[in-house]
Order: sequence, then C-alpha cells, then structure tokens
Amino acid sequence: MAIILTMLALWAILGFVGAGGSGFIIAILTLVFNVPIHIALGTSLSAMAFTSLSGAFSHYREGNTSIKTGIIVGLFGAAGSFIGSKIAILIPTDYMHFFTAGMLFLSSILLIIRLFLFKEKTRLETDERLSALFVLKAAILGIIVGMLSGTFGIGSAPFIQLGLLTVLGITLAQSVGTTLLVIIPIAIGGGIGFILEGYLDFVLLLQVLIGTMVGAYIGAKFTNLVPKVILKAAMILTPAVSALLLIL
Repeated sequence: MAIILTMLALWAILGFVGAGGSGFIIAILTLVFNVPIHIALGTSLSAMAFTSLSGAFSHYREGNTSIKTGIIVGLFGAAGSFIGSKIAILIPTDYMHFFTAGMLFLSSILLIIRLFLFKEKTRLETDERLSALFVLKAAILGIIVGMLSGTFGIGSAPFIQLGLLTVLGITLAQSVGTTLLVIIPIAIGGGIGFILEGYLDFVLLLQVLIGTMVGAYIGAKFTNLVPKVILKAAMILTPAVSALLLIL
C-alpha cells in the first residue's frame, strides 16, 4: 500500500504535467523503497505502456495523431527498446544511476528547446507522403529513441517529439499525440526485454500502475487551470528533479 499511496500522491501533484514521470518512478522506487535500479527501470518502462494508452486514444480522437508515422517509428522503436534493455543489463548498478540521471537532465534541456523554440502551427499536416526516405528516417528515429528508452527506462518523450518535429516535419500538435502512440510499442518492447532477463516484478508493476493511473487522472483535472508559465516550468523541472534524486 505504501508504494500505491506514494505513486497516487505523486501523480496527483504531477499529473497535470503529462510527461516526465518515468524518471520519478525510477527515483522513488530506488531511493525510497530500495528497489534495485534494473528492476526499477523495467517497472518504469513497462508501466508506460499502460499509462500512455489513454492519452494516445484521447489525442487520436482530437485528430492530433499522425497514425502512419507513429506506427513506423513505434515498431522500430520497439525493436530498439528491446535491444536497449539488453544493453541496460550490462551496465553496472552504480553507473546506471548516473547514466539515467544524465539522460533525464538532457530531457530537461530538450524540453526547453521544444517548449520555447518551436511554435504551434495552425494547420495540421497529413502523413500520406510516406516516401522511402521518410520511412527510412522514421525507422532510424524509432531505433534511436527506442534504444534510449530501453537502456535507461525512460519514456524519451522529449527526444521523440523533437525527432518528429525536426526530422519528420510533423506539426507540434501532432507530435504530442504521436509521441504517446510511439511510446506504447517502445514500452512493450523494452518491457519484454526486462521480463526475459528477470528484471520485472509484476506485483510491483501492478502497485505502480494503480497509484500512477489514479493519480494521473486526478492531476489531469488541473492541467487547464494551471498558468502556462507554471506548466512549462513543471515540465522542465520534473525530469531535472528526478535526475537529482537519482544521484543522491
């Protein structure tokens, strides 16, 4: 119950942010509950497959998802995440804390770029122009972000969004919904990898899911009530604070 209540309280506070929570799952599990880092990584990554579903479906209904792009990036991302989970096993525990923290700090930097340098476009583009070059770029992007997710147990949302914006050229609105779609197969691929290595505790996963999904539902109610400047600051600080907790 302690894990469930902690995750519920945390996500009730941070749920309005909508991203960056995987780092907090890892930090809280390792720092507060003394869960081994590799099990925390597998749990965090697997949990994202479930927590991203509702958001992806909601964005799809709003027309903010580039389906074909998301499927291509996601499928190759799943393969990359599976490979990344194998790499994670080879990294010693002491080093993994610092590597994951470093990736979370980098996520904060990329979020600054994404939030303040990219402006919302008024016209949504379609994803019908799936040329061979486009598919190749989508595949490479998927493998890279998938390997990052699988290796460090994070959602890599900032990396995915910037890749979708800069490499594949979809709009900012589409990048948000498409990122959630991409995360689902990435989380599944990495989760399978950790399961096969014996680094996934299903009871722990269930506890995390109950707490985060209920908490996120409560926290989401505050998203439209919070001033944008606070929302942006919270999105940037969430992975940064997670990184600091990991290196304590």
